[in-house]
Amino acid sequence: MDASTARRLTVMAWVVGLLGLTLVVGSLVWLRTGYVLSRVNSESMTPTYGMGDRIVAERVDGGEVQPGDVVLYSAPERYGAGVDVMQRVIGVDGDHVVCCQGQDTPQEAITVNGRPLRESYVKDGIADGLHRPYDVTVPEGRLFLLGDHRQNSRDSRLFAEDHAGTVPVDAVRARVIDSFAGPLLLGAATLLGVVLALVGLGLAIGARVVRRRPAVQTVLWPDHL
Repeated sequence: MDASTARRLTVMAWVVGLLGLTLVVGSLVWLRTGYVLSRVNSESMTPTYGMGDRIVAERVDGGEVQPGDVVLYSAPERYGAGVDVMQRVIGVDGDHVVCCQGQDTPQEAITVNGRPLRESYVKDGIADGLHRPYDVTVPEGRLFLLGDHRQNSRDSRLFAEDHAGTVPVDAVRARVIDSFAGPLLLGAATLLGVVLALVGLGLAIGARVVRRRPAVQTVLWPDHL
């Protein structure tokens, strides 16, 4: 009986333990390769994201982003090595982006391909803020990006001499998302995996204890007594 019990416990230990380890490793790999967790370190995206806000971003190919997306990208020649910059995509391949007359009023607006851009997210409704009119046609494979705080953002407007201020799509690391659901689910899966791995370890210990338990011999009384 003990040998049979030990075998069952061993099988259960392997199944539960391997399932737990698979969940832990898979969740951690997915979390590390699929998401970027960061903290805002400037005021250039206020009021949408303030200094110190925690953000989560999903890793995407730069060619997938659309106007209006907030992205993390790197441009070491502009901001230094190892710095992730968070800005909003205003124009993509071939878009004609034009602004502004320097009035700094809510009536002033960026136009993209001739249409006024509705930007409810900009601080104080100011679309420009730097009094630097620009007229840019975004080259293929590049993005024109601005911060939401137009009076306090070092963005595409300040680098007009470098590809009209645009950045290559392959500079994009991730797209900021408003939901933490994905990382939280992966965190829960990791925790469940740890629990299952510990249960598997407990079952393995139980199987070892059962194997080492001395066999109990049954003594039969003679029939003639």
